Amino acid sequence: MRSVRLWIPAALLVLVGVGVAGRQMMPEKGNSDRTITVGTTDAVTSLDPAGAYDAGSWALFSNVFQSLLTFEPGAAKPVPDAAKSCAFTGTGLRTYRCTLRDDLTFASGRTMTAEDVKFSFDRVRTIADEVGPASLFSTLGSVDASGRTVTFHLSSADATFPFKVATGAGSIVDSTLYPKHSLRTGTDVDGTGPYVLKAYTKNERAVLAPNSRYKGAIGDLGRPVALRYYANSQALEVARKAKELDVAARQLPPAVLAALSPSDPAQRVTEADSAETRNLVLNVRARSPLHDRRVRQAVASLIDRDKLVDRTYKGTTEALYGLIPAGINGHSTSFFDHYPNPDAKKARALLTEAGVPLPVRFTYGYAEGRGAAGEEAAELKRQLEADGLFKVTTEGFEWTEFQKRYAEGGLDAWAVGWVADYPDADTFGAPLVGTGNSMKNGYSSPDVDRQIRETQQDEDRSRTADAFRRLQETVARDVPLIPLWQRKDYVVSSEDVSGGQYLSDGTGVFRLWRLNWL
Repeated sequence: MRSVRLWIPAALLVLVGVGVAGRQMMPEKGNSDRTITVGTTDAVTSLDPAGAYDAGSWALFSNVFQSLLTFEPGAAKPVPDAAKSCAFTGTGLRTYRCTLRDDLTFASGRTMTAEDVKFSFDRVRTIADEVGPASLFSTLGSVDASGRTVTFHLSSADATFPFKVATGAGSIVDSTLYPKHSLRTGTDVDGTGPYVLKAYTKNERAVLAPNSRYKGAIGDLGRPVALRYYANSQALEVARKAKELDVAARQLPPAVLAALSPSDPAQRVTEADSAETRNLVLNVRARSPLHDRRVRQAVASLIDRDKLVDRTYKGTTEALYGLIPAGINGHSTSFFDHYPNPDAKKARALLTEAGVPLPVRFTYGYAEGRGAAGEEAAELKRQLEADGLFKVTTEGFEWTEFQKRYAEGGLDAWAVGWVADYPDADTFGAPLVGTGNSMKNGYSSPDVDRQIRETQQDEDRSRTADAFRRLQETVARDVPLIPLWQRKDYVVSSEDVSGGQYLSDGTGVFRLWRLNWL
């Protein structure tokens, strides 16, 4: 999922809370209705699940909508939420059937039906919004609804389909209130999630109240929450320092994260390994200056990830040399194998072989306000231009405009963060490099598509590692994108708020209901 979402075992979480020993760990009765304010720089693209495939939108969706399945903290497989049960039927991993819970109701009081579920999946694919999640359902052929049962018919074997059902793309909407062929406008949201959206102002705030009608996997509904959205990391830090927030998540400035002190009694810090990655995506269309594979290989030959991480991210990210991040089954270092060190001589030879005039000129776009995206763009520009082989024009855009620009082919290169949709390496396959991928860079490879299908045909996900390594080898040769780094995950809260360690584990679920007052 585009970040502006992987699995972190609970044992890897490090919670630093100074001055809280001996305090009562249950919420104080007087605080039960007190709002917890959470700040983030992740923007919401759309309130309609058919029109968004990014971290900010899905964080909200996981609280106001239900999917048939969901992910519990640290879990490797999804569990029922709106569904009572789900399972593949027959052989071949091509038919998946779910039975709904009884008495699920939308915010309006209307009972959810199996037809609502079918409607929700069908409209995601019918609308196929350019920045929506339709590509996630590339193996879905059709959906049937009968009574309280929903049956998904897949066009090819896909052991990862249950994971996809559990994502924000599987959010179930009220079929009587959402248009079938277009996105819903306005700020109304009608779901069955643990929260009800009481008020929303784009790029400013979302006010959430616990949904007393909710029935599903969550036991305790939590406290009222106000989400505050900030234009950039610096503004988020100003608000945190001014104590306008109870929780700050995604993303404080790198320098601030690097300097967080475990001895500060006024805050609680959660730091965890993460599989959020960032890639430099390259436009491979015929009219792009990066169309020739050798030109893209030359770009890959010049990038110095260690300098990028040290200078721009102050050690809060780690250099990444494969499509699949470290810690995930199937990870490899295919880009290090092909491009181990910055090599201007190799890059020049590739460009000479391609017969392109030097310097190669191209545009590089990034989303303003997303962490250190501007500083990152400047560092990559410096590296690529150092030997006179490239001339890079960088430009920052507001998040929605940025998505529109690259989706329409208006940029030659762009940097996008990717937060895993679900805890499986497959989330780094089809969505990033498969035909019709969400990166919208025009890349299509029969070899890659075949390798992706191969990885989807085994329910024992531990046996897919070799296939994923072959996939990454192909990507390193074709260079439709260049992995840059993977992030560590930080949540900073005031010393009287608990639950920050459960807020986000990279499965696309933003567990606001786990936040509580001490």
